[in-house]
Amino acid sequence: MKFDIEYIEKLAKIVDETTLTEISLEDGEQAITIRKDVITGTPVVAAAPAPVVAAPVAQPATAPAPAQEEVKRGKALTSPMVGTFYKAPSPDAKPFVEVGQTVAQGDVVCIVEAMKLMNEIESEFSGKIVEICVQDGQPVEFGQVLMYIE
Repeated sequence: MKFDIEYIEKLAKIVDETTLTEISLEDGEQAITIRKDVITGTPVVAAAPAPVVAAPVAQPATAPAPAQEEVKRGKALTSPMVGTFYKAPSPDAKPFVEVGQTVAQGDVVCIVEAMKLMNEIESEFSGKIVEICVQDGQPVEFGQVLMYIE
């Protein structure tokens, strides 16, 4: 598939007319990302060649394997929908959770507002909150990591 100008314009129009903030596509040797400037609301197009994957280089047996950041952070709790993230039930209320707090499976950890409905998001597993990845009032996408629990 070739990313022609008409196709790019259609994608930019979709980003401009919806609550989406970014679209990224990759097709073999081509890649394109269209982001909405959240301050001005104007779509910004960036195209780049797809990254070339090099053959892995053998590490000496004595060198420790690099630690993966995902493993260090714990399990990711992701947004089940597109909406707006809220860390508390109301602006003047205490947040549902804070970094360092222990939660049990099923505890409400935040709210994602979608189409004027406040959806309570429950923890999928028990553990300690090690990182909250989004700011209060920030738009979130389906599958976006909200927080890490270990």
